[in-house]
Amino acid sequence: MDTEAVRSFVRAAELGQLQQAADELGVTQQAVSKRIAALERELEVRLFTRTARGVELTLDGQAFLPHARSIVAGADRAVTAVKPGSRALRIDVLGLRSAQAVVLHEYWRSHPGTDLDVVTLRVDDPHVAAAAVQAGDVDASFRTVTDPGTLPPDVQMIHAFDSPAELLVGPRHPLAAARTLTPSQLRRLRIWVPGIVPRSEWGEFYDELAGAFDLRIDATGPNFGNEVLLDALADSADVATLVGVRDRYLWPAGHDLRRIPIVNPVIAYPLHLLLPRASPHPGLRAIIEYFAGVSPLLDSVWLPSWAPAPRRSHRL
Repeated sequence: MDTEAVRSFVRAAELGQLQQAADELGVTQQAVSKRIAALERELEVRLFTRTARGVELTLDGQAFLPHARSIVAGADRAVTAVKPGSRALRIDVLGLRSAQAVVLHEYWRSHPGTDLDVVTLRVDDPHVAAAAVQAGDVDASFRTVTDPGTLPPDVQMIHAFDSPAELLVGPRHPLAAARTLTPSQLRRLRIWVPGIVPRSEWGEFYDELAGAFDLRIDATGPNFGNEVLLDALADSADVATLVGVRDRYLWPAGHDLRRIPIVNPVIAYPLHLLLPRASPHPGLRAIIEYFAGVSPLLDSVWLPSWAPAPRRSHRL
């Protein structure tokens, strides 16, 4: 469908005059008439009737108008999204319910005028995300390259904040009533994290975590999504999983799942941001400063070997 024809229809409908619509669009009245006529042929309906005062919408035109406005608005957003120097700040997150997205949402709520586009590249290899940053497809990506020496020279990685872990269990699990847990209490548990990709940043994190505390991290089976995992936890008396404190999970009330903090030490995942070394998007500075204000961890903390030392002042 010709979006300029749809735009001509919308302005003519709103102004009631083909000439006024043509003046606004910077074309002739004849061009507007031809565009609308072509649109009517494509839709196989009449959109306007002519009157002494101009044009009026037919019933079909009235039905089409709100959809036409959506088409025009969508086309304008699409152009803005790729126009150099004008598109929104585009940041890649692991998922829209992840801690990264939650903190970005907190930032946006406190800065509602920010033109922010949160996307998910849906890639497991952080080097693919780094290539997207390098190419300008995204302005920044919440990914960790555990060997920074393998990053492209024009992409940098900075520490954003640390995400503490909690144990998530169902109501029949033997630890369901615990208020807090230490890593040593997790040693004989089956901690099910399906779909861990070998040599991914998450794969390396869980490998180090299992080695540090002699944990049983079970990655068997494909990842069918959070809903399937939550259903399994609700039905099980021995399966648990690890989730981030800020990660958002939704489950039916009947599941009665329990999130239990892990302490002494806190287990934390270090979140980093990949961004260009030169000429980063101007909107990134304020967001990075906001990350610096995310409350650091107070208690003793375990982090993987490739993480920076945690900041400590008060609890999350």
